[in-house]
Amino acid sequence: MAAQDILKFVPRRLLITFIALASVSSAKISGRLLLHLLFKLPWYLLRGLIREAYPQMLTKNISKDVVMITGAASGIGRLLAMRFARKCEKIILLDVNADALTKVSKEIAALDGCRAKVFEVTANLADRESTYKAMESTKQQAGDVTMLINNAGVVTGKNILDATDQQIDLTMQVNTICHFWTLKSVLPAMLSANKGHVVTISSNAGLCGVPGLVDYCASKFGALGLNESLRLELKKRNKSGVKTTVICPFFIKTGMFEGAQSKLPLLCPILEPDYAADQIMRAILVDQELLIMPRFSYLARLVQALLPVQSQDDVMEILGFSDGMDEFKGRSGKK
Repeated sequence: MAAQDILKFVPRRLLITFIALASVSSAKISGRLLLHLLFKLPWYLLRGLIREAYPQMLTKNISKDVVMITGAASGIGRLLAMRFARKCEKIILLDVNADALTKVSKEIAALDGCRAKVFEVTANLADRESTYKAMESTKQQAGDVTMLINNAGVVTGKNILDATDQQIDLTMQVNTICHFWTLKSVLPAMLSANKGHVVTISSNAGLCGVPGLVDYCASKFGALGLNESLRLELKKRNKSGVKTTVICPFFIKTGMFEGAQSKLPLLCPILEPDYAADQIMRAILVDQELLIMPRFSYLARLVQALLPVQSQDDVMEILGFSDGMDEFKGRSGKK
């Protein structure tokens, strides 16, 4: 069959699109893009719909997994530990607070249906050597970590000139920098087996800036960027068995953001801890790459993509997000 005969079966709009793309790139690139749009994109969208409507169809078995949770002694870390304890073989609780870790470990042991062997590891994640030492000790006790949940976090909640250098440094170390040390400790084994899962707890504050959270936003933007780059590195290395998930929640009622407010409680409520933990678990078990909570917060990406910067700032002010930290107290109860 001649080339002109084959072209008769190609929709005119598709042919025009191909020619337009080829004119600014190459026939190979434009061809691959069109194939992606025609075949891969519909499949990804369908998988996303199935994941939302029937997550049980895609839920994976983690009964043999070794799960490490940083910041496991309180808040979302503790709630995730309680949930994973019923599903996985071993769970490693890592935190700077040894007494709180022991308390959580006892809570887990008393759970109905608990099947996981629990390991307690105390480490100061703001210190690189302490982190590496703890990760090596963990490997010797529990074996290779197959799921790493980088959850530990701190918040200063002050304007940039009111935050001390030490507070800013601690925020960046715990919320971002230590992810490199935990990742470098567990990733080699994951790559070798082409199996594993890295979960990064970022924040809505990793999607857009917020007054009173300059250091926190910077750290959570960093965590989001780390996850995104890692995902692409894994893809480039053909390590499809190593999954990544990044979580970007709004304020959660764990006490960490005590006093923070939402001016749109119906659309963007401060999240209940158990609800947030359940949603995070669901996202992990179906290998969801990105979870933003609540759904209204997906608007942040749309606003950034479509509006001029000045308009973005106005929208943040109009919706009340610029005032969300005005009454912040935090766990200490002091502004």
